[in-house]
Amino acid sequence: MKQQPFGHKHARDDVPMGSAKVPAEELKVRARVRLNGARREGHSDDRTLGDHLQTAAQELGFLHWDHARRVLGRLAAPGDDMGDFWHAPRTGLLLHLWFAHHDEAAPVLATQPGGFLLPYRRQCFIVRAPFIEALGLDATDPAWRAIGHDLVAGYGTPAWQHLAWQRVRAPLSTFQPRLSSAHAHTTYREL
Repeated sequence: MKQQPFGHKHARDDVPMGSAKVPAEELKVRARVRLNGARREGHSDDRTLGDHLQTAAQELGFLHWDHARRVLGRLAAPGDDMGDFWHAPRTGLLLHLWFAHHDEAAPVLATQPGGFLLPYRRQCFIVRAPFIEALGLDATDPAWRAIGHDLVAGYGTPAWQHLAWQRVRAPLSTFQPRLSSAHAHTTYREL
């Protein structure tokens, strides 16, 4: 079946096609596949589905499964830690502008044609198309236009969910795994 572009309405309802895919569900699928694979291969480790959920969440830049579930499930509140989900390793050479708060970043984004505003933990930053491509995403996807190129302001919308689904499905090499929550609390302080 050919995937419809973002915003295409399904004949049976008024929900954009992109909103049907729930990013957090993909992590559950990955955890189940890993658990079933380990059982099939006869691994005698005692890892549970919950352990595999933790691993899947940390691989995508979250502290733990509940953190990923809240952010990807559109349950996070403004100012919550959004994880490292929208950041990629080896992107330090791509210049970007950092901000402590969205209300400082939004006016700057308005002056940056071709800019994209992304969350990073409790902060945000503005990047250009090469950074978006390093995330494994298409910088010309219509969903970006639908949220005004602002993932913070667009959080939880169907366009955000569409982009988050694309990000979850990006190659693991485009993610910088987040440290365990025990280590993160000793190395990361809230702003």
